[in-house]
Amino acid sequence: MNWMMVFKAFILGGIICIIGQILIDKTKLTPARILVTYVTVGAILGGLGWYKYLINWGGCGATVPLTGFGNLLSKGAIEEVKNAGLIGAFLGGTKAAAGGIAAAVFFGYIASLVSKPKIKKQ
Repeated sequence: MNWMMVFKAFILGGIICIIGQILIDKTKLTPARILVTYVTVGAILGGLGWYKYLINWGGCGATVPLTGFGNLLSKGAIEEVKNAGLIGAFLGGTKAAAGGIAAAVFFGYIASLVSKPKIKKQ
């Protein structure tokens, strides 16, 4: 096992989490808006070709967070545009992320079966 890569992934993932925590603590952004911002930033950096440098340095520390999902969407869209033209911009991201989306839906469903939801009191 490459312990240096594990360390770098931990550092990069931690930095991404720290930024999110600072945004929660210091701004009035809701967690949902922060999540959308992360996906959007990842898509922009991926579209510009810059996110690959984060992946090369931090490995899973860059691909697992939501910024990595945004990067995957933009990468898939760019590749599909090359193959199918303009319609690929709409299909490529979903094709590229289909496995992750399906896993999220499946495990979310399993979690809903085994957990007992509580209504938030206001």
